[in-house]
Amino acid sequence: MPAAPPPPAHQAYAAGAQRVPAPFSHFALRSDEPRHAWMARAPLGHVHRVRTGFLDDAARAGLAAQGRARMALPAPLDIAHADATPADLAAAAPHIADLPGHVAAALQLCGLPGAPAAGTVHHLGCRGAGFHNDVGRHWGRCLFWVLALDLADVEFVQPHSGLRLPLAPGDLLVFDPAMAHGLCRPADGGQALAASFDGEDGSRQWFLTGELPFDDAQWAALGAPWLPLEQHADALDLLVATVDACSGAIQRLRALRGGMRRNVCHADLPAP
Repeated sequence: MPAAPPPPAHQAYAAGAQRVPAPFSHFALRSDEPRHAWMARAPLGHVHRVRTGFLDDAARAGLAAQGRARMALPAPLDIAHADATPADLAAAAPHIADLPGHVAAALQLCGLPGAPAAGTVHHLGCRGAGFHNDVGRHWGRCLFWVLALDLADVEFVQPHSGLRLPLAPGDLLVFDPAMAHGLCRPADGGQALAASFDGEDGSRQWFLTGELPFDDAQWAALGAPWLPLEQHADALDLLVATVDACSGAIQRLRALRGGMRRNVCHADLPAP
């Protein structure tokens, strides 16, 4: 009988000491949803990593192969997604009972409010990842999770918190997609360089991924409540910030000044 997998190990990494460019005092996220048209929240100040063991080599290989067959990755630093139903996951790793349930159990180790579930699961493939954030539509009220299936010599980087986490197969990350993030080679010093992923062997990474939506009370419990714009008057609005894909530097800072005023609205509101 094969040995039981080791219990998952959770670690939370501080990402709150953020490098905010002058003249702004802090980062905040506005919304393009009407419910939060005149509100903003701070980004989450932690990234969670759970070192899981519920997927063995065969399961990770089967899931990665399924994702590989469904996605084309034409260029370094590109990202692709593909849907995966529970039946798909079971077909790719038939000896793993209730894979979404294993993900949910790992998520609960992060101490998030409520009872987080895996939800809809997607395949994610990339060849490194240039720095970007994900904030439009409903994503501003979500955390993201990613579960590493097949990768080597890569790290998850948040350039504005200084966080660099080397990744291994089986690692599950939970993070706020409002903060710029990317996948880099450790030797590249926190830069996302296309040339470092321009090849065949070891240039591709495969994950499972999903979203964790939270309501306003849960965001408050996370320490990032939605507050009136006036309480974020000097903040840099992450909804409209663009970042350099290589360095993560925020572009066109002068154009971002004054973004927290009530005469600026990103939501389509109904006529009065």
